Amino acid sequence: MFTQAKRWIVLAIVSSALFLIVIDMTVLYTALPTLTRELSADASGKLWIVNAYPLVMAGLLPSMGVLGDRLGHKRLFNFGLVVFGLASLMAAFSPSVAMLIAARVLLAVGAAMMMPATLSIIRLTFTDAKERSLAIGIWASVSSGGAGLGPLVGGFLLEHFYWGSVFLINVPIVALALAASIRIVPRGASSAGKPWDFASSLLVMAGLVGALYGVKEFARPDGSATIAAIAAIVGALSLIGFVRRQRRSRDPLIDFALFRNIRFTAGAVTALMASFSLIGLEYLLTQRLQLVLGLSPLQAGLFILPLPIAAFFAGTLLGGVLHRLNIVKVLLLSLLTAGLGTGAFLFGYEASPAVQIACMIVIGAGLGAAMSSASSAIMNQAPAEQAGMAASVEEVSFELGGAVGIAVLGSLASSVYTGTLALPDSLRGLAGASDSLDGALAAAEKLPAEASALLRTLAMQAFDQSFSAVLAVGAGLLLLTSLILAAMRHRASKAA
Repeated sequence: MFTQAKRWIVLAIVSSALFLIVIDMTVLYTALPTLTRELSADASGKLWIVNAYPLVMAGLLPSMGVLGDRLGHKRLFNFGLVVFGLASLMAAFSPSVAMLIAARVLLAVGAAMMMPATLSIIRLTFTDAKERSLAIGIWASVSSGGAGLGPLVGGFLLEHFYWGSVFLINVPIVALALAASIRIVPRGASSAGKPWDFASSLLVMAGLVGALYGVKEFARPDGSATIAAIAAIVGALSLIGFVRRQRRSRDPLIDFALFRNIRFTAGAVTALMASFSLIGLEYLLTQRLQLVLGLSPLQAGLFILPLPIAAFFAGTLLGGVLHRLNIVKVLLLSLLTAGLGTGAFLFGYEASPAVQIACMIVIGAGLGAAMSSASSAIMNQAPAEQAGMAASVEEVSFELGGAVGIAVLGSLASSVYTGTLALPDSLRGLAGASDSLDGALAAAEKLPAEASALLRTLAMQAFDQSFSAVLAVGAGLLLLTSLILAAMRHRASKAA
């Protein structure tokens, strides 16, 4: 039996690995303008640099959760650290967009090995319900706070070093976490006879990539409707095949019977929507701060710092009392708070810094509480022998939410930008100007002063229109989801 001190050391070890995993999802947001220049990345390349990581991870997570149950979560966690460290080195010295995307895919493989193991190790180490709720609350706070701190870390590193440093910083932390894990993290039980259905993992990955690629292709100004339809059909068929295969399997990667529990389902839905909103909002907000307001990467990271700080403290404080509260009610109130904060930000993002900071604090507190309570709802409803499976469901919800958030909100922003950019005849036909604000600013550098100033003004106005549309959709979806959870809770109470 672990001493109390060692249990919290284990939490610190897995949380440090989790911090690296989630920070790598958002650390590139402040680096994207720099990457665009250094590697000559186009709009599609930028989205794939960002999206390859959460998409591949979401596809592998169900398989890795069950593999952890079979091999032991400590062993898989350590393997994941090694892969993640090597991929970080590869990404740091990538000479091209294609190489960087490949490195991001390998990073996702290492992260997918570690993610279910982190939560499963917590689930198996903390046997007391109160301590486990607090530990999961801290875990979720690190997740939401780390995602929020990504732009700040990226901005600080870009201020002093080259862009590859945002990956290179992972290496020493991986080495320390690996050394500590080998010595301290408990081995835990394993189910050597449990089969590992890798084909199902390929099906779900094909489904996610196909569906999201179809969304992005459809939203592109010059996208092909045929390619978008084919990708969407392939994605839908793959996901249908995955679900049917799971229902026939004696040892499924995801046991859909778990979703009959309202708390489990509400937790998964909340995790999906909280991550959708947090990652999508941060992705576009950091772009606006740099490209429209002219802030440096570090200044942009500092500006949004209130959001992750509020998320961290809200999640941690809630984790300490969550075992005494109605979990579904907490989930819906958290999303309601985040939705109201996002709606307020829609009308206040051009107001004074104090108003913007207040809105970000409300959004951060709501999303931090939502992610903490969602993690607890999912993990506490699954039996110990399905800890890896439950962890994979929780993390698929987070990663899928982030990937969908970037794809859907990023594509929406691109579509609105292109649709609202009204250029005079003298400026039409400029390469890249109608695709993105980055392209317009790059084209403006080659024009005479008066034409350059006009193009910049029109492009920034169009970007702000797209940013408003994203905030409106984000707020609407958060409020709608909170209403759905309220209806689920009401129906469950009537049935009881």
